[in-house]
Amino acid sequence: MAWSGTRLEKMARLARTFAVDPVRVSRALPGEAQQWYQWHRRRGRPRFVADQAWDEHLHDLLGQPWPCSPGPRLDNVLANIGDLLEAQGWGFGRDTYAWYADGDRSFCRAAWCVVLHTRPEVVVETGVAHGVTSRVVLEALAHNQLGHLWSIDLPFPFDHRLHKETGLVVTDACRPRWSYLEGASKQRLPPLVAEVRPVGLFIHDSLHTTENTLFEMEQVAAAMSPGGVMLVDDIDSHAGFAIFAQRHPEYRALYCPSADRTGLFGLAVKRATS
Repeated sequence: MAWSGTRLEKMARLARTFAVDPVRVSRALPGEAQQWYQWHRRRGRPRFVADQAWDEHLHDLLGQPWPCSPGPRLDNVLANIGDLLEAQGWGFGRDTYAWYADGDRSFCRAAWCVVLHTRPEVVVETGVAHGVTSRVVLEALAHNQLGHLWSIDLPFPFDHRLHKETGLVVTDACRPRWSYLEGASKQRLPPLVAEVRPVGLFIHDSLHTTENTLFEMEQVAAAMSPGGVMLVDDIDSHAGFAIFAQRHPEYRALYCPSADRTGLFGLAVKRATS
């Protein structure tokens, strides 16, 4: 269910949500406005060349053989996710969680392969929405019989009705390996990474602004183990990923096209010898 309806209906829902939780709405407005501005402002955006063979190059950086088949298990997981969403009247893809989206199939494949090949004990994620990427990671951790996922999420602040959708597709069987922390990453992320370090995989899919993305990546970089991986969505809408890659030559970056070829996500692999 997208955040659909006429402009008047949307404003009415926003007004009702503000009445219920004015502090949350007020705090979220500046960041959302900045994200909208950066997304629609073409000047100043980094110009990435998408690596069409990113999955092969990822396996090379991980020291894993290619070709690699994610196997029928990932297909089964994604099919089950789609069935769960459809049964509730929600979709899979862009603009299905307000004006946001869950991780697409290429993003999920990257997360799946990284977990299976690197066998991280600690995975940290920002941004949950319906929990598609969370579910994929948790299924891969279960396959490894190793690891735990910590997810930080600030539910969509402008329509409180969507809050019940958070983590919708994370099944009960997956939850023993999952810790969900509600709140903004600026408050939640620093103490979390200090507690659970070293981090083997970090997934950014929260507020896509230069400031927020760079803040999260820098926080995790200080706590990431050699050979660790960062998976960052929507890198073409701001300069955060590009700035991080320039600052940190110990990370090797890949610029990956989304499954629908309308956006990019980034992979940053920390050199095992750093």
